[in-house]
Amino acid sequence: MTKVPTLDQLMNPLITALRDLGGSGSIEEIYEKVIENLKLSDDVLSVLHEPEASNQTEVHYRLAWARTYLKKYGALTNSSRGVWSLGKTDLAVVDPKDVIKVAREQARKEKQAKADQKNHKTAPDAETPEEAQTWRTTLYQILTTSIDPSSFERLIQRLLRESGFIQVEVTGRTGDGGIDGKGIARIHGFMSFHVVFQCKRYKGIVSASHIRDFRGAMVGRADKGLFITTGTFSRDAIKEATRDGAPPIDLVDGEQLAEKLKEFSLGVHTEMIEKVTVDESWFKEV
Repeated sequence: MTKVPTLDQLMNPLITALRDLGGSGSIEEIYEKVIENLKLSDDVLSVLHEPEASNQTEVHYRLAWARTYLKKYGALTNSSRGVWSLGKTDLAVVDPKDVIKVAREQARKEKQAKADQKNHKTAPDAETPEEAQTWRTTLYQILTTSIDPSSFERLIQRLLRESGFIQVEVTGRTGDGGIDGKGIARIHGFMSFHVVFQCKRYKGIVSASHIRDFRGAMVGRADKGLFITTGTFSRDAIKEATRDGAPPIDLVDGEQLAEKLKEFSLGVHTEMIEKVTVDESWFKEV
């Protein structure tokens, strides 16, 4: 395929990917399996949804909507941990037009229910791709345009500390091969790894050459490397990061960075509205 597949063109490949994965998979596992099955080119995978406002690729964006439509249709379910699974194990194919029709009707009913009940509580997994994109777009703009590089480095330092790293230092020295800092990752209080990291404010896709340059700078200085960006990574960059026989590098793209900032409430806050119900059957058993 030379063009980005449309939403309806991705629905059945998404179902096929889940079947190939044994009936369930994470968002990234599904993504990788879909692009493997469809043999999507790097040119297609590099197309950004909104180049000036978001780091999300168009394929990621459309797959997110495909998951949402299929969930409303009843073909998929997802857990609070972000694992998606087939609603029916024998599900083979769907009619995309029917899925869209049913999903839109379901969305209309949900919208009406929210309007009728002001105290409606929105569950974490009820966030649509459009709703998620709103706060992500705002965060992306702030990280890439509103704060300077040194502030971004300090933000990553704080994030790593919140994640359990100790002795986190920001070096940021010029001529240091792209290494912005270092720290020690503690695993369950027993094991530890010395880590060097690079944090790159980037509007676009990080290439394999960036990963190679970073690895060259980290060799002999740490057990692992961590590359954090506001952008996204090319497939070649991902392959380079996990290449056999080379020091391992963990990659954190803009989507994962946003989720981590949200998880630790670092400039991103989630408000939940309380919903109180009375269980009439419980009182009958007293």
